[in-house]
Amino acid sequence: MRKPVAVLVLLVFMALWIWGAGTVGSRLTEMPGWVQLIFYVVAGFGWILPLRPLLKWMNANQPPEED
Repeated sequence: MRKPVAVLVLLVFMALWIWGAGTVGSRLTEMPGWVQLIFYVVAGFGWILPLRPLLKWMNANQPPEED
């Protein structure tokens, strides 16, 4: 049951993250290029930090892989 719940939370979070990044990014068009670059790098990689606990929880108690 963990995986379906986690996938649903992941999809909702990603949709909100993309909407937020797009909204803020569209307002940065007047800013210098280096500011836009920093924003898009942070927006591109920043989503994983809040989701790390969810991904760890989703994969907790998994049986070890067999070789």
